Order: sequence, then C-alpha cells, then structure tokens
Amino acid sequence: MGADIHLYLTHPQVRIDPARPVPLWSLSDVGRARMGRLCAEPWVRRVRRILSSEETKAREAAALLGEALGLVVEVRPGLHENDRSATGYLPPEAFEAVADQFFADPDRSVRGWETARAAQARILGAVRAAVAQAPDRPALFVGHGAVGTLLKCALAGRPIARREDQPPGGGHHIGFALGPATLIHDWRPMEQPPEA
Repeated sequence: MGADIHLYLTHPQVRIDPARPVPLWSLSDVGRARMGRLCAEPWVRRVRRILSSEETKAREAAALLGEALGLVVEVRPGLHENDRSATGYLPPEAFEAVADQFFADPDRSVRGWETARAAQARILGAVRAAVAQAPDRPALFVGHGAVGTLLKCALAGRPIARREDQPPGGGHHIGFALGPATLIHDWRPMEQPPEA
C-alpha cells in the first residue's frame, strides 16, 4: 500500500434493529469479531489515516482500528450511506427490491431515497476533499456498501450497476488512487490484504 494508494472499507455485519433508525445500528458480535481479526493483520499497520462515516456502525469499526493503530479517527460528513430515511427499515426482500431499482435507475429517486447519482457525487467529493488534505498519507475510509459501490464505479469509470456491489455480509475493501482516479483492486474480503 503506497502513499498514493487508499482503501475504502465497508463496515462488517450489523445488529439489525427495526425499531431504531438505520444510521444508529451497531456492529453485531460477528462484525466486531471480524474487526478484531482485521486489527491484528500486519498489512493494516501501513495505514496512516482513518476516516469514518458519521453513522454508528462505521464509527464503531473505525474506532476499533484507531485504537489498534494508535490513530485518531476523523469522522467526516459526506461519507454516510445513501439517504434511505424516507422508508427507514425495510424487510430484507423489500429492501433488495428497492436497492435493485436504486442502482438500475440512478437518476430517479426510488420511494424517496437519495438518487444513486447524487450519492455518487457526494461520496466521490467527500473522498477527494479528504485525500487532498493529506495526499501523502495512506488513508483508510470506513463506510458503507451502496456508496462504496458508487465510489468504485466512479473510480473505475464504469456505469452504476448492482453487479458492482460487494458480496453479501459487508466487510470488504477496494483500493484506489486519485491522481488520476483509478481503481487499484476490486472488492476483497477485509481479511485479505490489498496486495493479495
């Protein structure tokens, strides 16, 4: 992981709680255990900067990394998941159907959700602004699956599509550079090093 190569990590498994707003969900025991194993990986020691979404599950994941690496986590606006507050929690089958529409028609709001195009512009802008503040420090962004996929599509110059999404379960990373925008590696499980 060179100085100009950065990582975007999606938070791993969460504790689903239909009674709470989705941005306030926490990591599950499985998600925490996976983060613990990640923190022990030798390759993670090359990270010099950790940036997190404001959402609880991402902040929890980032905090575990920060503690292990002795780094202060930067919680940044603009890194949050696509805004789904219009529907809140949806049962899995309904959620997957709406997510399919979200990716299939990126310029249209589905059931009041933020459009994929708007979310892509937001996440790309937030990542660019953060990297520009310290371009020589390898950064690890901790965020979310949908906007991570939108970021990946932008970096790779690919159309927005659900097939670009991470595998189920969360806890995957992509590697990228920004001068010019380049996808260094596609989704990999967080247990797998960037250079594998």
